[in-house]
Amino acid sequence: MTPTEIGALIRDTRKRQGLLQAELAAASGVGLRFLIELEAGKPTARIGKVLDVLAALGCKVQILTPEAG
Repeated sequence: MTPTEIGALIRDTRKRQGLLQAELAAASGVGLRFLIELEAGKPTARIGKVLDVLAALGCKVQILTPEAG
């Protein structure tokens, strides 16, 4: 996924849950400006904060490693 796709996923999930950006930012422990930039696809967003936002939305992150071979 690209930063833009992650931002869109977060925005769409937030809207489906009926949350305002300020509400999600507060629930995630991040600043409103960070969340706005994250939803806009900022490529330099800090991974820890991104994970906090995803967790607040109830999203699960799965990383699949390539098979040895």
